[in-house]
Amino acid sequence: MIPTAGELAQYTLERQHPLLRSWVDDDSLLASFTKQHEEVDVLLATDHAIAAARVERFAPGQPVESMLNHWVPAGDDLHAMLSMRYEGLDPTKPFVDATPLSRSLRTADLPALAAVALEAYGVHHPRYLRLWSAEPRIRCTHPDRRFLAAPISELQPRDVPPGLALNRAVSVDHYDEAQRACDAVDADHPQHSQQAALQDRDDLQEAADAGMLFDVTVNGDWAGYISATLDSANATGLPTYVVQEIILTPEYRGHGYGSHLSNLLAASLPDQARLLTGTIHAANTGARTAALTAGRHDIGGWLQLPLGQT
Repeated sequence: MIPTAGELAQYTLERQHPLLRSWVDDDSLLASFTKQHEEVDVLLATDHAIAAARVERFAPGQPVESMLNHWVPAGDDLHAMLSMRYEGLDPTKPFVDATPLSRSLRTADLPALAAVALEAYGVHHPRYLRLWSAEPRIRCTHPDRRFLAAPISELQPRDVPPGLALNRAVSVDHYDEAQRACDAVDADHPQHSQQAALQDRDDLQEAADAGMLFDVTVNGDWAGYISATLDSANATGLPTYVVQEIILTPEYRGHGYGSHLSNLLAASLPDQARLLTGTIHAANTGARTAALTAGRHDIGGWLQLPLGQT
């Protein structure tokens, strides 16, 4: 039997980092998690029309039931909510998500979780099982995206390099320059393209229209973009601004500017009672180091367990 959205929310709450629960009260988190599980997990476990549409989009010819979510046992005392997912909605990049779990994840659970994932979704040839953990590493898994967050009140600018500033942008006139800057990062770090990509022009224009896109300038010269989006209930359940984009042009990288951008952004946002968060791939050491140096904390994220198939 599928748990209620409230029961799933309680499991999700119990898996969260203590820092998160010190920033936001449990009742608020439970309400947010309950809404998310009702609108996603419970719905995808029961709505055959949605499952049929997903089969048509991602796996034509497969059974409709193969796209339903499943609440499954994975050992004597562990259950998992399994869901078929696709990276960037790309049909060629299937994976299985296992969130939430009924208790904390242990390394010994991984073989059983892999087995039930393949039993449920093997027809789609998923490449890996994605697991949520407040711990940054669990043996036998690979890193994925992590949430780095902090209250805005803890992210006030300090020791900002002379000449470094943010100016509210009203348009994306520098988008082509930003794309060239992103391409330069990809050229220098081949794995970067798998870890992050420049937001498209329309998304950045939406941020500009909302007053949350900023030109990064150094001594008055354009050096990059930083932007945020307002998200009252994202994957962590936090009342938060989410960092949407940070990009510096090549000539301004390597000067220590990146670690100050989160703080300058935080000081520029209108609701100082919120938190600032964003996802960074665990292998993106430059962006991760900059966020941690700015005062943000790793409060949890995903790990990947490869799914070998015959």
